Amino acid sequence: MSGRRSFWLFTGMAFGYAFLYLPIITLIVYSFNDSRLVTVWGGFSTRWYVALLENEQILTALWLSIRIAALNATFAVVLGLLAALTLVRFSRFRGRTLFAGMVTAPLVMPEVILGLSALLLFVHLEQLIGWPDGRGMTTITLAHITFSTAYVAVIVQSRLSQLDVSLEEAAMDLGARPWKVFVVIILPIISPALLAGWLLAFTLSMDDLVIASFVSGPGATTLPMVVYSSVRMGVSPQINALATVIVVVVSIGVLIAGWLLHRSQRSSDHGNLRK
Repeated sequence: MSGRRSFWLFTGMAFGYAFLYLPIITLIVYSFNDSRLVTVWGGFSTRWYVALLENEQILTALWLSIRIAALNATFAVVLGLLAALTLVRFSRFRGRTLFAGMVTAPLVMPEVILGLSALLLFVHLEQLIGWPDGRGMTTITLAHITFSTAYVAVIVQSRLSQLDVSLEEAAMDLGARPWKVFVVIILPIISPALLAGWLLAFTLSMDDLVIASFVSGPGATTLPMVVYSSVRMGVSPQINALATVIVVVVSIGVLIAGWLLHRSQRSSDHGNLRK
């Protein structure tokens, strides 16, 4: 009975992983295809990687997406941290329920609504005060910060709610000021949550297509927009090469993060054994 259950469990896991990763593996293999047709194998070649490096449109869009994602993630972490501190440390104040609902609303709100509302806001602001002057990198970044802050706030709030308040009280009893307690004690403890929130906000910004399509202008085209427009005209082998590069970079980042986490865990375990 146990052997049969293990067989079905292994079979289910194999089908699940194949469903998830087989398309990615196929995409990587066909990125080295010499043929212009992505479904016909024409021999091994790296010509599409060379063509990708010479594609000014994709490189410009990639650089713009990276800058937007970095700015979005940084501001989202700051605003998300402030929102989480407010919700955790000030459990009772007038309007708390409304504030909590406004913070988490972008999590469940459709991206079409977010993009349309941001577009209308920017249009009215431009008519009233003349800012923003058109739509481009600034409007995309502001729109991304709007929904990314919600994700960061939820992550940081969950970590802050588990924080032992006695550590702060002990530090303040020893004469530390609240700002020093926050910098020396709270920030190091919640730094993994802040890093996770930053990475999630960066990824969400790099992946966004719907909201950016509403608030972007003619001179600001992000990478997902370029990829989507290219795929609509037919999948190009350059897109396969681009996707392969992104998969490799993300995989390396995940491996490095896992190695650092494992190293930190081992150091913590050794420290506990010495005690």
